[in-house]
Amino acid sequence: MRQLAAWLPAPADAPRQDLAERLGGWLNVRDAIALHAAHQALTQVTQATQATQAQRRATRPGAAGPGLRPALQALRDTLEHGIAAPPALPLMPDDTSFAPTHQRCLALQRRMETAIDAFRQHARQTLAAASPQLARLAQLDATLDQLLGGREQRLLADVPQFLKARFEQLRQSEPETWPATFEAELQQALRAELDLRLQPVTGLVEAFEQAGPTP
Repeated sequence: MRQLAAWLPAPADAPRQDLAERLGGWLNVRDAIALHAAHQALTQVTQATQATQAQRRATRPGAAGPGLRPALQALRDTLEHGIAAPPALPLMPDDTSFAPTHQRCLALQRRMETAIDAFRQHARQTLAAASPQLARLAQLDATLDQLLGGREQRLLADVPQFLKARFEQLRQSEPETWPATFEAELQQALRAELDLRLQPVTGLVEAFEQAGPTP
């Protein structure tokens, strides 16, 4: 995000807000109540998991989940391959239109959103069937997704605008070599977005692994 922000001029009077203030701007009273309930569920999950984790591992150690980790890695590999794939019409030094790149970015973002949402739902279902504690964690994740997912998607929808700013900067500063530089930075930005989008479901997979199999 710092890299993207550097590609746009910062407002002279940009307000400084801490995380709590920013989060408060995203949620209304009803959302805050739901978030509080979700937090209570998380506390219960943490306490129950800590109390049973050692016993589970002692009785049936070593399980890593029914295919969640390999499926997560396969999902990441597929999406990274799409990001790294060269565009149908490579950029040339005399190109001036960002439109084809904009459409490419939107297509990759839609692919990430669709595939990750589907796998996240699958992971929740797997956790919900594993134990009451993990079922509460799955419900917590669903609540947070409902409260914050829309805001996240709106913020990520701005990524192409940052890339457009960088597109224009490089055309001016590197008139002969800018396409290669821009392509590398575009892929870097999209891989960072992929990492961000995968964080919640990665947490679900790790929680499943750490909890161990049900006795």
